[in-house]
Amino acid sequence: MLNVILKLIGVILVLLGTILIYDARIITKRFFSFGDQNDATQGLKILGFIIAIIGGLVVYFNL
Repeated sequence: MLNVILKLIGVILVLLGTILIYDARIITKRFFSFGDQNDATQGLKILGFIIAIIGGLVVYFNL
């Protein structure tokens, strides 16, 4: 039962990371001004990549 829950959490993390990577420009248009938009987009993409990697590791190793 615990394995299924951890796999589900890992898949959700991968999904959230992927959404952050692909929709970073749309998200930053809502929350930041034009001067900060490129830096914020890059930061969100890096954060999404890290979250997706963590989720993938949780699924792969099934911690």
